[in-house]
Amino acid sequence: MRLLLVEDKESFRRLLVQALAGSPWEVLAVGDPREALEALARSPFEVLVTDLRLPGFSGIELLRRAKRMHPGIRIVLMSAFGEPKDIVEAMRCGADEFLPKPFDLDHFHAVLEHLLAMVEAPPPDPREPWIAHSPAMKDLDRALVKAADSRAPALFLGEKGVGKLRAARRLHAIGNPQGPFMSTSAAGLPDARHLRLLAHGSVCLTDLEGLPAGRIQALAETLEREQDIRWMGSARSLQEVPEALQWKLGVLCFHLPPLRDRKEDVLPLFRSFLEAAARQDGRPCPLVERAVERDLLQRAWPGNIRELAWCVSQALRATPGAILAPLPVPGGAPEATLCIPLPEPAPLEVMLSELARAAEPALLRRALASCGRDPAAAAASLGLTPRAFAQRLRDCRIPLDEV
Repeated sequence: MRLLLVEDKESFRRLLVQALAGSPWEVLAVGDPREALEALARSPFEVLVTDLRLPGFSGIELLRRAKRMHPGIRIVLMSAFGEPKDIVEAMRCGADEFLPKPFDLDHFHAVLEHLLAMVEAPPPDPREPWIAHSPAMKDLDRALVKAADSRAPALFLGEKGVGKLRAARRLHAIGNPQGPFMSTSAAGLPDARHLRLLAHGSVCLTDLEGLPAGRIQALAETLEREQDIRWMGSARSLQEVPEALQWKLGVLCFHLPPLRDRKEDVLPLFRSFLEAAARQDGRPCPLVERAVERDLLQRAWPGNIRELAWCVSQALRATPGAILAPLPVPGGAPEATLCIPLPEPAPLEVMLSELARAAEPALLRRALASCGRDPAAAAASLGLTPRAFAQRLRDCRIPLDEV
């Protein structure tokens, strides 16, 4: 985990660097905000810790520019002179914490420990759409609201691609909107340090089917031991979940209907995906002809929401004008051309970095589409770990209904 420290007083900067020695953070410390921006242009950081008063421009201005460059970065603002209006402005611009100087180093470590949990397992984005117009989804939503105050384990059941992980995020967001949330394969549970960070948060275990016997026992023991975590799981059916885990995770069971059984949700989901994809590409949302809407409602959607999201991304890429191109058939889409705007004139390395940032969302989406929206396979195809791939998606604001 990389941390960028911006403090113009050398003695205090050196003290904080020493305090972070031996921590999980890889620290780069600078004294000038312009140096900080150059470092952010070269590579991403998970956390920025900056003083409010800096030479050149303020910490709040640095905060704004850092957020534009890396929307997912977590930010701590420090100041010995911070007025209430500064704190309000900092929080409005996206600061996560405000530390009044002088502060206790133990408190500094506690703040960074909390941010580490938010970096590795961020709360679901409250702006993530939740579409529930069909009777089956309305029933599910009422059940999720009713269960939100409980800490009981929960299982989400349904076909591949129906949105089980999205429903798990919905349950977490209703009951614990500021708590950490992590989804991970049941075969690759995080280590003890990561589980400690997830205390009072939620963990959703995917791919519960087909676990080896030794893994089942170890997982059951972890669920029994880690009582501060709300455990969730996802599978195609309850019968495919190992019996030892059925009793641990199946206290609450939620069944998600396939897309073919929730026709009332198809068009709202389609519009939501289309608007998000167009906004991500920086282009107006194209018009949708009635023939495309009829096609949407007539398809069986064997790939469920994953297939719908794939069709949206492919149709948008094939759209040169103001009217959305016809929907592709899965498996028959041509290769898309990557079109990104030229960056503002700047040193070559800075412009290349801007081009890489602009291209990254399209490359991530292509990897997902080519792997059937399977995050683990997409991560492997890009040479990334699943956790690093998930962080890249969050940084690019790409929502993902994984299972």
